[in-house]
Amino acid sequence: MTETFRVSQQAPATTEKIIVKYLESEAFIGDNESSEDAIKSSKLLQLKLDEKREELSALSDDVPNDKRLELQLESAYILLDLDRRQEAGQIGKAVLDQALDEELWLRAVEACDILYQSEQTKSIKALAHGIWLGVTFPIDPELSVAMLQHLIDETPDKSDGAAVAAVTACYVVDIRAEGQEREDLKFFTNQLLGQVARRHSQVEEQEIFDFWVERMELNDPGKFLPRLAKVLEVIIDGDWWFDRDALRAKIPADEV
Repeated sequence: MTETFRVSQQAPATTEKIIVKYLESEAFIGDNESSEDAIKSSKLLQLKLDEKREELSALSDDVPNDKRLELQLESAYILLDLDRRQEAGQIGKAVLDQALDEELWLRAVEACDILYQSEQTKSIKALAHGIWLGVTFPIDPELSVAMLQHLIDETPDKSDGAAVAAVTACYVVDIRAEGQEREDLKFFTNQLLGQVARRHSQVEEQEIFDFWVERMELNDPGKFLPRLAKVLEVIIDGDWWFDRDALRAKIPADEV
């Protein structure tokens, strides 16, 4: 039987919102204009990494573990920018296990993001797990969108999976984001869906786009969310790293 997502609607009010924190996280040193710029960037990143590690070492024992995991993940993102992917992946795996145990869903999805970007064994499965968590739990909607964007990048142009991922990104923003972040992310996800429509079916005009959405059944979350679940099932191929039913039971009733 095809799984249906239970989508929690609102990200916690305590979640810190930084627009394009995740959507711009993939900055590669090799994109600099010159080798001299690359060296300067590398040195700056190393300084930032050292700073994060010092901050982590200075934490007292009574500091909430969420802060400790946050600093570890920030270090891992810097390691990705330094192209030290194996080190980043090791941190991501360790943090994922702790975050799941402590129900720190944002940190768990960040860990999956790092595992995916580290391009180690099972990185695509890490992406699928992160998407499941990021859609199921009310985390920062920007991170959920970033994970779905990764999936779009992984799919062929004609794949229906890209369309399902793009419209899910629109849906998550619609039900979770607020204020200026909502406006920014709605613009981004609408553009993303339009790009997917163009590469999927050469859609250019609004009338044709509306017809495409209807034909693809992208206007009904009761239909596109189960299709996303099926895509994730295919990617993971039975190798789930957690009990989904047990995690769903942890969603507060007022957030479902």
